Amino acid sequence: MKYSIITCLFFLVAFSLKAQPVKQHGALHVNGVQLIDSHNQPVVLRGMSFGWSCFHPRFYTAGSVHTLAEEWHCNVVRAALGVEPKKGYKEDSATQLQLIRNVVEACIEEGIYVIIDWHSHNINLKEAKAFFITMAKDYGSKPNIIYELYNEPDYETWDEVKAYSAELISTIRKIDPDNIILVGNPHWDQDINLVADDPLKDVSNIIYTVHFYAATHKQWLRDRCAAALAKGVPIFISESAGMEATGNGPLNDEEWQRWIEWCEQHKISWLVWSVSDKDETCSVLQKSASSDGGWKDEDLKESGLKSRDYIRKYNP
Repeated sequence: MKYSIITCLFFLVAFSLKAQPVKQHGALHVNGVQLIDSHNQPVVLRGMSFGWSCFHPRFYTAGSVHTLAEEWHCNVVRAALGVEPKKGYKEDSATQLQLIRNVVEACIEEGIYVIIDWHSHNINLKEAKAFFITMAKDYGSKPNIIYELYNEPDYETWDEVKAYSAELISTIRKIDPDNIILVGNPHWDQDINLVADDPLKDVSNIIYTVHFYAATHKQWLRDRCAAALAKGVPIFISESAGMEATGNGPLNDEEWQRWIEWCEQHKISWLVWSVSDKDETCSVLQKSASSDGGWKDEDLKESGLKSRDYIRKYNP
């Protein structure tokens, strides 16, 4: 009987460690093109991005984070701070900041990683600096934290995005010297080739983002990513899904699977868009989904069921 109790306790501890990715992997860093944990082992983060905080605030709750961590097996989630739309950060910074804090603090409690995403398509350097100073001061000591400086530059040049990113990196590093920083690139994070030809210099723990929507972005973008990796440029898929880039249209299951397999082959982290209930293919939840998580299968759209299945498969 004593042996059985000890055995049960062993498995309970093992399960607890498995359910706490940050306890398992610790502070992350970049070595070459690979994301590495505190034990100098490669690590792949897989999870979900919340939708725009200004459009879908009801899901920015501890309950939603708990469900994503425990039931979906996410080891990372992304808090997408809506910046420019109505009720966004530029109009109501207090409300939006609190929504981000809700998710960040819940992720710290759950022991998973969290991406603090400045979810904008335009350069707002002054506002971004103030926001990231606040985030770095409040949470930069936590190994859970990943900063995403610029969700998806659209028509800005790489020179413009590079200068903006360098300024923010310098700002964050004065407070938080080592947590991972994600850097975007032009044309909705498609132009990783421009980054590969002219990456940021004298920076550490930087990874460049690529976003794919499998029905639109196919082998040509994977080839572009592979060429960037060959030049030593690390990649992080901070947003992706199985339909067209509009967020609508049918899922392209074959291309989505090719992308996931490609990411796994190259040990590249990936997140799916998005935890929201908008009437579109890429919003994974039905209107019936509770703001506090605990979602049943009938609360999930097809994209939600498949996203959850992919994450559970690779984060068992």
